[in-house]
Amino acid sequence: MGHDPNRAYLIQRANMISAIRSYFEDRQYLEVETPIRIPAPAPEAHIEAEPSGTWFLQTSPELCLKRLLAAGFERVFQICKCFRRGERGRLHLPEMTMLEWYTAEHDYQDMMRQCEELIIHVARSSGYGDIILYQDTSIDLTRPWARVSVHRVFEKYGSISVEEAFQAGSFDEMIACEIAPNLGFEKPVFLFDYPVELGSLARRKSDDPSLAERFELYIAGIEICNAFSELNDPVEQRKRFEAEIALRESFGKISYPLPERFLAELGKLPECTGNALGIDRLVMLLTDAAEIDDVVAFTPENL
Repeated sequence: MGHDPNRAYLIQRANMISAIRSYFEDRQYLEVETPIRIPAPAPEAHIEAEPSGTWFLQTSPELCLKRLLAAGFERVFQICKCFRRGERGRLHLPEMTMLEWYTAEHDYQDMMRQCEELIIHVARSSGYGDIILYQDTSIDLTRPWARVSVHRVFEKYGSISVEEAFQAGSFDEMIACEIAPNLGFEKPVFLFDYPVELGSLARRKSDDPSLAERFELYIAGIEICNAFSELNDPVEQRKRFEAEIALRESFGKISYPLPERFLAELGKLPECTGNALGIDRLVMLLTDAAEIDDVVAFTPENL
């Protein structure tokens, strides 16, 4: 079977990645490269790492990037391949392109503002301006973007409460089926303050320890990024990882080793915030592509 990649989409993709780099370079961020093959991913119950011998292909460069901040770097970013086993669909690829960046002495509220700035910069630099059209929906990118708590959207759109969804193990399904399809169709929406159990690497809110300082950004019902105020307590982080490993084992999933070097250095991590943004999805949105397959040079099925 022949392969016919869309030249216009790939040209725009290259332009957008160039615009991303210019945004960070103009703000004195250091672009870094960290290893793709690692001994231990962050153990998360619902993310499956791709084995590579006795090691794993990264699901995210998060652990290595935080170790760089712990070593004294203050602003870093990386554009890299990440791998998640079993993820395939209109919005999913098992090998995706991720942008991650970290900023010392900032929190997730600051990160929301950075996220607005970055995406507006990319849209303008790529010729789309402040109004984009995605699948016949006009979306206004001018700031500020909407901010709404997880509890509030469950009250408005959910058939059950946040607590009921969490206890039933259906939180992610509720987000995908009932919540996300209502978010980000006039302006982008930051969905923030997740239950702490769903922010395994995020800092607790000081005024409500049941919540994590985490947000996701939604545009046209599509999740674009996942961001935190970063947890820098190695004792609490170890407990959370152990809880995730136990949950994985209860599901009959492979048990990942603990990332001991990350945990050993975590106490040196400054107050900081980080963000993981899916470049493939951002390109898809800005180019008005119907599915993620349209904006990559090759899908797994083309190889």
